[in-house]
Amino acid sequence: MQRSTTVARPVPHRSGSAIVTLLLTAVVAATASGQDDDRLEWTRLPDYPREVGVAGPFVGVDRGAMLVLGGANFPPPIWSASKQWLDTAVVLVRTPDGFAWRNGGRLPSPRAYGISVATRSAPPDEEGNATEDPTARGVLLAGGHDGTRVCGEAWWASFDANTGKIRFRSAPPLPTPLAYASAARLGDRIWVLGGTTGDSLATATNRTWWLDLRTPEDGWRQGPPCPGPTRAFAIACVQHDGVAPRLYWMSGRRQGTHGVELLRDCWELAPDRAQPWRRRADLPRCVMAGTAAAVGQSHVFVFGGDAGEHFGRADELRDDHPGFTRGSLAYHPITDTWIEAGATPQNQVTTWAVPAFGGVVIPSGEIRPRVRTRAVWLVTPRASEPAFGIVNTVVVGVYLLAMLGIGFWFARSHRGTDDFFRGGQRIPFWAAGLSIFATMLSSITFMAIPAKVFATDWVYIVGNLMILAVVPLVIRMFLPFFRRIDATSAYEYLEKRFDGAVRLVGSTQFIIFQIARMAVVLLLPALALEVVTSLDRTACILAMGGLSILYCTAGGIRAVIWTDVVQTFVLLGGALMTLLVVCAEVGVGAIVDEASAAGKLRIANPGWDATAIAPVLWVIVIGTVLSNLVQYGSDQSVVQRYMTTETEAKARYAIWTNGVMSVVASFLFFGVGTALWAFYRSHPERLDPTFRTDQIFPLFIAHELPVGVAGLVVAGIFAAAQSTVSTSMNSISTALVTDFWRKLRPGDDDRRLLVVGRVLTAVMGIVGTGAALWLAQVETRSLWDTFMRYLGLLTSVLGGLFLLGILTRRANATGALIGAAVATGVLWWVVDVGVSFFLFAGIGAGTTMLVGWLASLVVPGARCTQGLTLRSSRSS
Repeated sequence: MQRSTTVARPVPHRSGSAIVTLLLTAVVAATASGQDDDRLEWTRLPDYPREVGVAGPFVGVDRGAMLVLGGANFPPPIWSASKQWLDTAVVLVRTPDGFAWRNGGRLPSPRAYGISVATRSAPPDEEGNATEDPTARGVLLAGGHDGTRVCGEAWWASFDANTGKIRFRSAPPLPTPLAYASAARLGDRIWVLGGTTGDSLATATNRTWWLDLRTPEDGWRQGPPCPGPTRAFAIACVQHDGVAPRLYWMSGRRQGTHGVELLRDCWELAPDRAQPWRRRADLPRCVMAGTAAAVGQSHVFVFGGDAGEHFGRADELRDDHPGFTRGSLAYHPITDTWIEAGATPQNQVTTWAVPAFGGVVIPSGEIRPRVRTRAVWLVTPRASEPAFGIVNTVVVGVYLLAMLGIGFWFARSHRGTDDFFRGGQRIPFWAAGLSIFATMLSSITFMAIPAKVFATDWVYIVGNLMILAVVPLVIRMFLPFFRRIDATSAYEYLEKRFDGAVRLVGSTQFIIFQIARMAVVLLLPALALEVVTSLDRTACILAMGGLSILYCTAGGIRAVIWTDVVQTFVLLGGALMTLLVVCAEVGVGAIVDEASAAGKLRIANPGWDATAIAPVLWVIVIGTVLSNLVQYGSDQSVVQRYMTTETEAKARYAIWTNGVMSVVASFLFFGVGTALWAFYRSHPERLDPTFRTDQIFPLFIAHELPVGVAGLVVAGIFAAAQSTVSTSMNSISTALVTDFWRKLRPGDDDRRLLVVGRVLTAVMGIVGTGAALWLAQVETRSLWDTFMRYLGLLTSVLGGLFLLGILTRRANATGALIGAAVATGVLWWVVDVGVSFFLFAGIGAGTTMLVGWLASLVVPGARCTQGLTLRSSRSS
C-alpha cells in the first residue's frame, strides 16, 4: 500500500526558563517536547474498481464493509463527453491479505449527489461506549439527481456478507426532492439539511428534516431551519461539544444577488436546547463540496473542499486547472477554534468521508472540474510522542520511594488489629482531616474535574461547596453514634440498630462501591502516565496498583493517613503550579475575559428539568447535599477516620478540616480547568485529536510544563490516586475482617486477625486493579460522570439504611431490608428514565427510608433504639 503523510503547521515552542526560575529555582532547563509535526497519516487503499472515478456517490459502512453506490463522471475525452449517471454498486472489504473490492450489484436506478447515512452502528451511549442498534436497517440513501430531475426517493442498502451483495429496500421518501444536501446522524435521528429542490442553485434552502430511526414508518418531520443563508454543497458532521453530541453544518455555496456566494460560516444544531441553532467560529476558508468526519472525542477534521480560488473558470482553465486546494482543517468544538491541519495528497470533493477500518475512508471524488480520481484513502490521526525526560522521571521516582518508605516504617509498630485498622486512635485531628480530604479528593478531582470544567463550565462548583452544609449534619447526626459504639466498622451500627443481616447487606454494598471506585481512580492516573511516558495504560495500572498494595498492606491505616498528608501537599502543589504556568502564559485577565465571554464561568443552569443533559441548579444542590451526607455518614473509608482520633471533639475538628480544604481545592481545580480551556483556545494547534477529553491535563503536563515541574505534577496525580486506592483497600479489609471474618471465625485471636487483614488488603488491591484493567477497555467520555453515577447507584441505599436507623424509632430490620430491595429496583428504573445521576443518592436513600419505615409498621422485625436514634440520643 502506498503511504503519504501531511506536513502539519509547525508548533511554536517556548522556553520555560523564566517560569522555572520563578517556581523551582533549582531547575534551569526548560522542556523541549512538543507536538509531532505529522498530524494525519494517509494510507492508499485499493483504487476504485472502475476505469474512471465517480463524484457524488452514496457511501456508507454496513456490517464492516464500505459501500460505494452510484455517482456520476465524464468518460474521456472529458471536455467533449456528456456526464454519465451510474447505478454501479461496489463494496470494499477487509481480507486476510489486506483490502479488496467486490461487485455488490446495482442501484435500483442511476443516481448521484444524494445523501447517505449509515445506521448499523448506534451512536455512543452517555459514557461513550459503543452500542448495538436493534433498529438498524443499513445505509440510508435518499434524494439526489438522475440526470433528468432532482429526486426524492429513498432506499435502505444493507450488505449481505454471505452473498457479497447489497440488498435494497424502500425507505420513507424525502418530503421534497433534494440534491446536493448534507446529512448526518444525531442520536436516533437522521438529519438532512439544505440542498437544492431543483436544478438551479437559486432553489437552495436552509430547511432541515429529520427521520426517527426508532419509528421510520412515521416518515420525515421538519426541523428548525438554520438562521444562516440558504445553501447547497455544505458539509455536516456530528461531534461532542463537551456536553452532548452536536451537529455542525458548515460552508457551501448559494445564489446571491450579485452571483454565487461562497460561504465560510459554521452552525451548531442542538435540538435539546431552547434555541437549537448557534453560530460558531467561521472557517478559515470556504470548503464547499468537501468532506469531513469526527476524529477522536472532540475534533472535526475537514479533509478538503473547494476554496473558490478558481470558481467559475473551469471552461477557461480546463486541463490547466491546478485542482482544489490541498489542505485539511481541524475544528475543536470545546474551544470553538479552527486550525490548518496539514496538506492532503489530493483534495477529493463531492464524496463522503466515512469512519471505517480504524480510521476515516475517503473514496474517489472530484479533484478538479470534470476530473475524477480512483484513489481511496484511509486517514488516521497520529498521536504526539511523549518526552518526559530523566529529571521528571527522577522526581516521580523519589516520590514513589518515599511513599513505600512510609508504609514500611509503620509496619514495624503494628501490635494488633486496632493499630492496623484504627491507628491505635492516636492520629492528630489535622492529619485525620487531611486524610479524609485526600481520600475524597482522589484522582477524580485531580484530573476529571479540570477536564469537566475544560469541556463545560462551573455549574458543578455549587455542588462541591455543599460540603459546608453537610459537615454540621454529619457531626450532629452520625459522628456521635460511631464514637459511642466504638466502631471499627461503620456497619457495626447497623447490627446494633437492626440485626446482623442488615449489617452484612450494608457492608457488601460498601465493598462493591469501593471496588468500582478503585477502578476509576486507578484508570485516571494511568491515562496520565500513558500520555507522558512510553508505558501503555495496562502497564501503568499494574504499576500503580502494585505499589499501593505494597505500602498499604505493610503499613495499615497509619501508613495510609500519613501518606495522605504528604500526598495532599503534593497534589495541591502540582495543581497550583499548573495554574501559575498557564496564568504566566495567557494572563489572568485574558483567561477571565475569554472564559466569561464564552459562558465558561456560568455557575448555574436555570430550570426544573431533572433529566436535562446539563444539570440544573436545584438538581446539583439537592443531589450533592444528599450524596455527601450518604458518603460522610455511611462510607467506611471516611467513618474509619473518625475513629482514629483520641476524642470525639478532635474527630469534629478533623471533619471541619476536610470541609475547609475541600472548598479551597474546588476553586483551585475548577480554576485549572478554565485555565486549560483558555490556554488551548489560544493555542489550538497544540491539541492532540487522539487524546480523550479526560486526558487534557496530562496533555498539558506532557508538552507545556517546564522540566521538573511536570514531574511534580505527575507525582501529584500519583498522590491523588494512591490516597484513595490505599484507603479503599484498607477500609474494605476492615469491613471484611470485622463484618464477615469475625462472624465466621469468632475464636481467632487478634494476631491471626492482623494476618488476615493484611492478606485481604492485598487481595482487594488485586481485585480493584483487575477492575481498572477492565474499565480501561471501555471508552468513557467523562470519568467524572461515570464516578458520580456509580456513587449514586452503589451508596444511596446504604446511606438510606443509616438514615432510617438514626432518624426513626419504629424502623426494624425486616422493614430496612424491604426498603433496600425496593430502592435498588427504583434506582435501576430511574436510570432507564434518564433522571440526572445527581439525584440517584437522594432517590435511593429516600426510597429506602420511606419504604423501610412503612414496611416496619406492618411487618415485625428486630430493632433496638436505645441511644441509637437521634431522638433516643437526645433523651439519654
